[in-house]
Amino acid sequence: MTARKRAAKSRSNTTTSAPPKRSFSGILPNLPIQFSGRLLANAKPQSLADREVLFQAGDVADGCYRLEQGLLKVSITSPQGDERILTILGPGSIVGELAIIDGLPRSATVVAIRDCKLSFISREAFLGGLREYPEIYRDLVSTLVSRLREADEAMAAASFLTVKARVARALLELAEHLGRETETGQIVILHKIRQSDIAAMAGVARENVSRTLTELKRRGLINQSSGHYFINDQRKLLREIEDLA
Repeated sequence: MTARKRAAKSRSNTTTSAPPKRSFSGILPNLPIQFSGRLLANAKPQSLADREVLFQAGDVADGCYRLEQGLLKVSITSPQGDERILTILGPGSIVGELAIIDGLPRSATVVAIRDCKLSFISREAFLGGLREYPEIYRDLVSTLVSRLREADEAMAAASFLTVKARVARALLELAEHLGRETETGQIVILHKIRQSDIAAMAGVARENVSRTLTELKRRGLINQSSGHYFINDQRKLLREIEDLA
C-alpha cells in the first residue's frame, strides 16, 4: 500500500472526537487494578490553587500524584529562561510517576492552571506494593517500553513537522483537555490561551504562531472571540498533521 493510500485510509478512520494525544501513557493505570486500586485507595488528598507550583524540575522526588480535578501544565525551561510546555493534563492523569520507580529528581516543572485536587502516592508505598506483588515488574517493563515508543514519536514530531502542523497539534491537545462542543458544532477552548502558550507547546517562535493562526482563521478552521479560541472543523485541523505524518 502506498504512503498516499495509507494516509487516506488513516483520515477515513479518524473521528472528530479523537485528536492526537501528546501526554504519555500512565504507568499506574496500566498496572493490575488490585495493585493500582490499592495505592489510590490509600493516597493522601492534596489541593493546589491556580498558578501554584506542584513541583519544579530538580526537586527531590518522593512520589507521584493523580489529578482528580483541575488542570496541570507540565513544562521545562532552558538556561535562557525559554519555556517549553510538554503537555496539559486533565482529571484522571498521573503526574510525576517516573519518580516512584527511579527516585531521581523531578525532570519537569508542574503548575496548576486551574484549582486542583490531587491524590498523593508515596514512593515508599509503591515499592512496598512491588515487594508484595513481584509479578508487577513484568507489567512495568511493558508500560515503560510504551513510554519509550511515545517519546520517540514526540521527538519525531518535534523534528519533522512543519510550524503549521505543530501549531495544529497544540490546538488539538488544548481542545482535548479544555474543549467543549457548542450547539453549532464548534469546539470552544474554555481557557484563555496566549500565543506565547501555544508557542511553548508547539516549540516554535511566537511570531510564527501568530502567522499560522492568522492563516488558519483565514481558511475558516478556527476563530477567536473574547480571548477564547474556537475550532470550527476538527477533522480538517487534524489533516494538517496527518498530511505530513
